[in-house]
Order: sequence, then C-alpha cells, then structure tokens
Amino acid sequence: MQSDKPKKVLIIDDDLALCEALKLILEPKEFTVASASNGQDGIQLCREWQPDIVVLDLLMPGMDGWDVAARIRSFSEVPIIVLSAVSKPELIAKALDQGIDEYLIKPVPGSVLAAHLKRLTRRSHTPAPNP
Repeated sequence: MQSDKPKKVLIIDDDLALCEALKLILEPKEFTVASASNGQDGIQLCREWQPDIVVLDLLMPGMDGWDVAARIRSFSEVPIIVLSAVSKPELIAKALDQGIDEYLIKPVPGSVLAAHLKRLTRRSHTPAPNP
C-alpha cells in the first residue's frame, strides 16, 4: 500500500503568504506541497503533477475557484477542499453540491487542515471492497 509515500497537495490560492505558511505546516506532516497563485496555473499543474488532493480558494482574480473546480472536475476526481474566508451557508451548500469534497473557513488551524487532508486522501486511495 502507498500510505508510506507522502501525499501530494496542490494549493491554488492567490495569497502567496498563505501558500508558504501552508507549505511550512504540511510538509512536516508527510505532505509534498506545490502551489499555484492563479486558476489557470493551478489547472495546468493539476493535470501535470496529478496531486492526491487540491486545496482551493474561491475568491481569486481572473478565474475564480468556482471555475477552477469545474475545470478540474472535467478531467479528475481528485478530492478538493475549499479553504475560504466566505462563510455564507448558501455558498458552502453550493460548493458541496457542485462536487467540492470539503469546505473549511479561514483561518483554520494547521492540525485541523492536515487531519482533513489525511482523511480525504485516505478515503480516495482505499480500494473498493470485493463483492
């Protein structure tokens, strides 16, 4: 089983300081982290690098997180966690209805984010039981 291998996390967020902070938090917790500061680069990196999970901001200039998630969903079932400052219940429901796997509100403690990442990557790599 590949659980000993660090999980690849792609962060798509225009806040470069946040990307660096998440990298510092996650790498000691057995994650390999890459980041993109805009939606277009994030989609391209997702195609090429094939991460185990994506952490996505919704509010970005140019292509927003909604479009990024839809584009990623067009070619991948990679788990996506939205990490957003927006806490409106209707937007959270919309994100979950559109295929987002988890919606966390900034700021989120690093240990909590890491726990969600581990849970989703564990679930996405668990083989289906034989009938």
